[in-house]
Parts: sequence; structure tokens; C-alpha cells
Amino acid sequence: MKPAYFSFLGLAVWLILAVAAYIQVNMLIYWYIFGLGLFVCAFFDAWSVWRLPILQITRHVQGSLSLGVWSEVYLSVHNQTSQQYVIDIFDDYPLTADLQGLPQNLSISGTSTLKICYKIRPKQRGTTQFSGIHVLLSSPLRFWKYARYITLKTSIRVYPNFSVITKYALFATENKLGQLGIRKLQRRGEGLEFQQLREYRSGDALRQIDWNATSRQKKLISKEYQDERDQQIVFLIDCGRGMLAQDGTLSHFDHTLNAILLLSYVALRQGDALGLMSFSGEERWLAPRKSMNTLNIILNTVYDLQPTTHTSDYLRAATQLIHRLKKRSLVILISNLRDDDNDELYPALQILRQKHLVLVGSLQERIFKEVLDKPVNTFDDAIRHTACLSYLNARHQAHDTLKKRGLMVLDTEPEQLPVMMVNRYLEIKRRGVL
Repeated sequence: MKPAYFSFLGLAVWLILAVAAYIQVNMLIYWYIFGLGLFVCAFFDAWSVWRLPILQITRHVQGSLSLGVWSEVYLSVHNQTSQQYVIDIFDDYPLTADLQGLPQNLSISGTSTLKICYKIRPKQRGTTQFSGIHVLLSSPLRFWKYARYITLKTSIRVYPNFSVITKYALFATENKLGQLGIRKLQRRGEGLEFQQLREYRSGDALRQIDWNATSRQKKLISKEYQDERDQQIVFLIDCGRGMLAQDGTLSHFDHTLNAILLLSYVALRQGDALGLMSFSGEERWLAPRKSMNTLNIILNTVYDLQPTTHTSDYLRAATQLIHRLKKRSLVILISNLRDDDNDELYPALQILRQKHLVLVGSLQERIFKEVLDKPVNTFDDAIRHTACLSYLNARHQAHDTLKKRGLMVLDTEPEQLPVMMVNRYLEIKRRGVL
């Protein structure tokens, strides 16, 4: 319990009367009377607020929230007495989140319920919880504020931001995928599955014409093909220290998970099977499987997966995966590659290439581009500019070495990774190289 506004106001008046009594003795009686009245009122008010029954408070929040997205939390305050309550309320929200709308001051009349809303924005994936409610109860005469804590635990899960999937689905329905940067390539080459027969259209190749159906129907009939289905895509997720790098509010690891979710959605819609394996941290394995429910399984597998300070062990990861994965698959390795990683990386990729098609996604730090874009005005700027340029050149040479050895490499900033991975996947499907 702590003093409130009228406690300080009454004390200030009592001190003024004390000064007046010191100057004029006939004011002393007023000082005694006011002090006694102040003490009685304060004591009675403290006793009254201490006896007030506790309010009933319930919390309503979604059990699953998205990383970096504002979500609403509702508190319902139930006053079952006839006494009016004036309170300050603060929810014990997860510390790994931003907050808007707390604390709040409420006045609740007798036998009523009041609902309030505030917002949180999670900054870290995984399981977290709300612990309880802090209530600061004002006494009837406003002399005191009585602090009470209501234990009210609510567990929530913070998932990667899957809004990019919603945007993709919307744009795909409206045939506007180009606005996301996703290219629809023309089919060419073999490896395409027969889908149906249809009437000949201008521009169809002669090899598409089904001459038997044409002779029966007395008109040109073409074969229509679709991309091959029932293929496998497996993500090899690096949880090593390189993935701790952070640009803006999200780490490279969070951007990686966002890209995995988008490509998983696209691949599952194409009829392919999805799987994943993490390494150089907590090792998780999800065998390839089909159906759109696989997306939920992937979400629940990676939502609390975090990068570590371990060195990335590519060779061990490749050896484990080659023993687990029997069917030829598209293996997508996502990491933050440095020029000094090639000595360990290339032998691992060679192991995977014996049976699988391998795509390497390498994430760039945005800070290097920002340094190169800045004007060079001082000697320190020149040193910083030269160091960044030297690092990026070595990085590009390392990637070029991988490409010359027949490996597919995506070198991109984290924000562009989802779209670039989808485009490369669709290109692989169209060309039938898997």
C-alpha cells in the first residue's frame, strides 16, 4: 500500500497549518484538529481498501502469434460487488515483446464488467507466457493505492511470420504473382507429366498433338502437360553462429524460416513432398511428406528452433542426410557463407551431389552494401570501404567457385530470399532437372 493524491494534499495542508501555528499560537488548535481528522480518515480509508474483495480478471489472447506482428490482448475485469472500483491495471506480458496501451486507469461501477484492449508485438519465436496481472486499487477516499497481484498464467506460441504465405495465396488467386517478384517461366525440356487432352491452340508444338485422338475427333487435339509431381524437397537448415547475424528486427535465421514457409506452401501446392533437417545446434529431422497439413507440421517443428554459437559442421550434416534420404531430392542448404567456409562446405556438397540436386542459399549482411553506398570523406571511411569491398570480393569468388563446380548458388539479402527461392524452385520444376 502506498500514499495517493489526497494523502499528499492532506499532509501539505497539515504542514501549512503547522507553520501558521508556529507564527500564531491561536492556530494551534486547528492544527491538532486537522491532524487528528486526517489520521482518522487515512486509517479508515486504509482499512476500507484492505477489506475490498479482489476483482476477477480474465485474459483473452490467441494461442499462436506471429513474429513481428502486432496482436491484440483483451482483459475482462469483473466487479461482482456493489462498490465502485478505481484501479490502475498492468498485464505481466512477455518481456520478449513490444507493448502498446498499458498501463490503463479504469473506473468500474458496481456489478459490472469492463473490457480493455492493448497490443503486443513478439520479437522472439518460441513458447512464452503471461504471468499475471498487476492491479493498483484506489481507496474509497483516494488516500491510498493498494497493490495486488493476480496470478494468471497464459502460455502462447510465437511462430515465424506466415503473412507472406497469405499474401502469396491472395496474389496467386488474382493472378498477380508478378507483383511479388515471382516469375512464371515457359515450360521447356522433358520431365513433364501428361495431364489431359484438349483442343489444339495456336502456338502448340507439333509434338503435343495426339494424332490418334485427332483422327477420332476429326479435329486437332493437343496433349496438355503439368509439372512433375511427387518430387521431394528437403531443407538443410544451418543453426550455426553465422545465422545469428541480424538486419533490422529479424535475424538471418528468422528470414530463413520465412523463406522455408513460403517455398513449402508453393511446393505442397505443386504436389511435392517436404522435409527438413537442422544441424549445428538442436538437430531436428522431419521426413518428407505430402498434403497441405505438412505446412502446420513444419511450423510446429521450427517455431522454437534457434541459432547457436556452434561452428557449422557441413560435413556431418551431409553425412547424416545422405543416410536418411533415399529418394533423389532437391536439397536446399541455407546458410550465411563466408569465403573461408569452402574448405568444409565443398566436400559436404559433393557427398550430397552424388544422389541429389543441391541448391545453396547464402545470405548477405546488409551492412556491407550500406557502407559501400556511403561517401568516403575521411581516412577511416576509406579503410572501412576497402575492408568491405575486399570481404565481398572474396565472398563472390567463393560463390563463383561453387558455381563453376556445377552447384546452384543464391547469394541474396535476407528480405529477398523467399521470392528468389520460389523462383529458382519453379525454374527447376519447369526444366525438369530434378
